[in-house]
Amino acid sequence: MKILIIEDEKAVSNDLLSTIKKIWEGRPQLNIFQVYSVKESINYLETEEIPDLIFSDIQLGDGTCFEIFRQIEIKSPVIFCTAYDEFAIQAFKANGIDYILKPFMTETIRKALDKYDNLRKLFSNNTSAPNYEGILKLLSEPREENRVASILVYIKDKILPIKLEDIALFFLEENDIYLLTLDGKKYSSNKSLDELEKITGNYFFRANRQFLVSRSIITSAHNFFSRKLALNLSIPFSPQIIVSKEKKTTFLDWLSQVTK
Repeated sequence: MKILIIEDEKAVSNDLLSTIKKIWEGRPQLNIFQVYSVKESINYLETEEIPDLIFSDIQLGDGTCFEIFRQIEIKSPVIFCTAYDEFAIQAFKANGIDYILKPFMTETIRKALDKYDNLRKLFSNNTSAPNYEGILKLLSEPREENRVASILVYIKDKILPIKLEDIALFFLEENDIYLLTLDGKKYSSNKSLDELEKITGNYFFRANRQFLVSRSIITSAHNFFSRKLALNLSIPFSPQIIVSKEKKTTFLDWLSQVTK
């Protein structure tokens, strides 16, 4: 039995590997291989024997795992390790693919592996690769039903709703999260950037770990040091917001699809 783990966070990958090994005790011989990027995955799948089963994160440092499947025809069952919501899960189900939600539990992985025999039968009877493009299309569509109308901010004993359309960006500053409105007002938020990214919809982009930016204030972008991008904004703001090289392609795709 050969398993490939595609996960850009080495700690998560190692944890998953250890968990699978513990669950697999007493079963036939198991070989697990780890890769950490789209580029490395493509190289591995082009040069090595195709694995029996793949565990794959969706968002990798240099793109999404679907970019791998665009270039390499994969007939092995794929179990996605994902933090995506129920909408995306329905996409996985529709294409006959299993999933486990992050953060994953041992029992969740155990159940996924128990399903492997059924997945193997399904894929062995199917001579064509699954429709990963269908999943990618669904994941790329704006999910407005998950987008909130306002973000609540708390000022002493007062609760103030700030309309999403009035927010320029969210940012991390000295371990606290703030939002900045289009007219320059700054408010503290009790939500993390990860939480805000989930509820603000496709109209905001997570440029890096520090900034979540509205499409409405991005006027242009220019190449920056080490293949990064620097954003030009319609409002005064410092420091300069930089899109990491790992997110550059994803950002440009988003910029071309989402209008002001």
